[in-house]
Amino acid sequence: MVKRKNIRMRGKLQLSRYFQNFKEGDPVSIIIERSLQPRFPKRLQGRTGVIEGDKGRSYIIKINDQNKEKKFLIDAIHLKKI
Repeated sequence: MVKRKNIRMRGKLQLSRYFQNFKEGDPVSIIIERSLQPRFPKRLQGRTGVIEGDKGRSYIIKINDQNKEKKFLIDAIHLKKI
């Protein structure tokens, strides 16, 4: 688990990641943006899931967690398309 950002990227936001768009059914991985306060559990770092829909500026992500499907509402800046 990455605990720090690179020294050159510290305090900066990538606007392209902030305004990225996803479609329903896209596979994504969850990567916490350290310069923002995340509003979801830390144990999701590095997990992969599928976009199920959107709600405002955030997306509903479906993740399998120990044979159970769970849904999380996560901002686009914390997601990376795979």
